[in-house]
Amino acid sequence: MKPLIWVAVLVLAFGAGPRAEDAPVSFLNSIELPGVEGRIDHLAYDSRTQRLFVAALGNDSVEVLDTKTGTHLTSISGFAEPQGIAVAPDARIVTVANRRNGLVELLNADGFRRGPSLRPGRDADNVRYDPDAQRFYVGFGSGGIAAIDAHDGKLIGQAPVPGHPESFQLEHGGTRIFVNVPTANVLAVIDRAAMTVTKTFPVSAARSCFPMAFDEANHRLFIGCRQPAKLLVLDSADGRVVASVDTVQDTDDLFYDAARKRLYVSGGEGFLDVIAEPTPNTFTRIERLTTAPGARTGVFVADQSRLYLAIPHRDRQRAEIRVYDVH
Repeated sequence: MKPLIWVAVLVLAFGAGPRAEDAPVSFLNSIELPGVEGRIDHLAYDSRTQRLFVAALGNDSVEVLDTKTGTHLTSISGFAEPQGIAVAPDARIVTVANRRNGLVELLNADGFRRGPSLRPGRDADNVRYDPDAQRFYVGFGSGGIAAIDAHDGKLIGQAPVPGHPESFQLEHGGTRIFVNVPTANVLAVIDRAAMTVTKTFPVSAARSCFPMAFDEANHRLFIGCRQPAKLLVLDSADGRVVASVDTVQDTDDLFYDAARKRLYVSGGEGFLDVIAEPTPNTFTRIERLTTAPGARTGVFVADQSRLYLAIPHRDRQRAEIRVYDVH
């Protein structure tokens, strides 16, 4: 039988192979970051304008992208190694946390005009926004979590933690903040009404706990560790480890997709892991996508069913944001 006939027979018998939309995650397009050099840290999404704000740490800039048109809008310079960033869509404020000088700066989300700034401590890092209280929370120093008014940029309070805080998550149905403290190998729990640490959970199954996500409905905390590269699943009530999964190395961001019961874990090793959650105690990696070396950070936008991943400039690889559809 001729080769082309064999191909036709195989297609009829087994189909034409998997389609992109059948995969959990598929590449859609990329948006170039012109002139951006060095490491890229965290990203934030503005649901009002569908703009993406990128903390280009090594470039001392914040890059602004239009996700509707897939274009680069502008580059805001003059920062000092920006690493944490968050948007308050209701207050129309973007908060940028700088590593080198510890400055936390508030920008207008529409015209990008600089507003109030303050310095809670050195090495200002991750930022989260509480829309109910209209407050930003910023991790800094060695360490603490600062509460900042979203409108006037004034410091409301600080909660000390036993080391530099990395990723943290806010409880929406309560007042807790869960904080990764990798230098102390603990997860600290803060009451944000009193701004005090109420308890700490040891993180001993793996070390260097950096990114975190939260499934509040099922009381599950997801912690990305680097030594060894594992996803730890903790009960948020008592810190008990209920599951673990091997993941990509050098992870710095992970996201929980509540609608699809999945996790997306990005790592500098150059992969994106997709982990399914059939039950709150069962987790399985169902896909590993090749990305690029150093692609550690991103943001998952549930309303768009899209994942944005930061790709740094290395050799022939240009600096860009890769856009993935989540199916």
